Amino acid sequence: MDNQVVLQMNHIMKIYGNGVVANEDVSLELRKGEIHALLGENGAGKSTLMKVLFGMEAPDQGEILLNGNPVTIRSPQDAISKGIGMVHQHFMLVPSLTVAENIILGVAPKKGIFIDSDKAVKEAQKIAEEYNFDVNVTDRVEEIPVGLKQKVEILKALYRGAEILILDEPTAVLTPQETEELFVQLKKLKEKGHTIIFISHKLDEIKKICDRASIMRNGKSMGTYEVADITTQEMSRLMVGREVSLTFDKNEQHLTEDVLMKVRNLTVHNSQGVLKVDDLSFDLKGGEILGIAGVEGNGQTELINTLTGLNKKYRGTVEIKGKDIAKFSIEDIRSLSLAHIPEDRMASGCAGNLTIQENLFSNQYKDRKYSGRLLLKPRAIEKRSDELIKEFLIKCRSRKQNVAMLSGGNIQKVIVAREFSTSPDIIIANQPTRGIDVGAAAFIRQRLLEFRDAGCAVILVSADLTEIFSLSDRLAVMYKGKFAGFFTDVEKVSEDELGQHMLGIKKDDVLEGVLYE
Repeated sequence: MDNQVVLQMNHIMKIYGNGVVANEDVSLELRKGEIHALLGENGAGKSTLMKVLFGMEAPDQGEILLNGNPVTIRSPQDAISKGIGMVHQHFMLVPSLTVAENIILGVAPKKGIFIDSDKAVKEAQKIAEEYNFDVNVTDRVEEIPVGLKQKVEILKALYRGAEILILDEPTAVLTPQETEELFVQLKKLKEKGHTIIFISHKLDEIKKICDRASIMRNGKSMGTYEVADITTQEMSRLMVGREVSLTFDKNEQHLTEDVLMKVRNLTVHNSQGVLKVDDLSFDLKGGEILGIAGVEGNGQTELINTLTGLNKKYRGTVEIKGKDIAKFSIEDIRSLSLAHIPEDRMASGCAGNLTIQENLFSNQYKDRKYSGRLLLKPRAIEKRSDELIKEFLIKCRSRKQNVAMLSGGNIQKVIVAREFSTSPDIIIANQPTRGIDVGAAAFIRQRLLEFRDAGCAVILVSADLTEIFSLSDRLAVMYKGKFAGFFTDVEKVSEDELGQHMLGIKKDDVLEGVLYE
């Protein structure tokens, strides 16, 4: 890595129409051929800064210099033409098209007025080979695993000439093996002189792959550091402004006698008729956290949707507290003291156009504490809303603010506050800390352990293996709708072994400890 500066963002200010100061006098400097981490809590202003760089937002103040020359970036197309590419956390690929078609989309080689398909395949193959990306460019995107989709996104940006590549949470959905593979590719890109901005909450990964780190807090820059010279503890303190415990003291487990959830021979097909959950059986008792790991798309979503009543088309039985839920509405299932933190916070976790208060009470408006025979009790609701905002450290102007105005991490805190405040007996937490900062994640994880200690039964689905290992009492790995591995002694399982089960390299036939019978 030389010290040639390729990009400077100087004194960037961005204030949104609702008065939120997202970036306050933020500066960022990138050198050619470096992997530069961008760190900060949710709502710290990282995403806004990158939107400014990628032309999705116009700054209110400040300048951008590219190779020493001032530039104005008016749109993502403008950014791409200037050699800046972005790989979003949620991939922007067209599933029904092939890898090659996705790579050349919008800039395809033409034969007259038609796309030259043969040339497109050749060009896609050429760039994949140039960067040593092992992908078959004729495969359809919907049929390839998540790790390969990530590579296709990167190739798409490189095909368009990206010299600076912004990667937003690139390892959020990858197995340990896929993450290692991605890091190999990123180092190769670095050797070829590309500059990479690596946005992540995983501090151990930043230590492993990044050269320098710029840290943000509350819309301001907290400085840029050589990664080799700063500890993960110092990073988290600069991000959060206080000491954050990155480890948990897990109390000795005390299981309840009762099986709170009993699943037998559960089989689920998706709307296209594809088998997603394949004859699955397990038990769940109070006082335990059952962790479920797996590469996305192996049936976790369909399993959770069935357990929570969002999906009604299945074979087999699901019993909660001894009751078969086949004919139960979602409200009936909820009334069995079940809480659900859904995978997609915006699609099924909250109503963005309603206030924080309305979201906090959307599952409690029938509670006698907050509702009379005819009318709600506004004072009790307002008082409790303010208590929850304070307790769950939700950064907002007031309880009347619309949820959609909050950062992703603060939206997650609203959902978690709503679900945890109902004193549940069963918690189904699907990616509860995805895309949120270390402080908020530590807070949520600590709460899950407290519920477990109080006799609550928890199912934790997570792509974060550190979270899975530190919280789970029993651990299942889902692969193609089945449990490919089931571990009752989580401490003895290595990340590598777990990754092999997640990729289907290793499969166990005899599953001890799935049932309590």
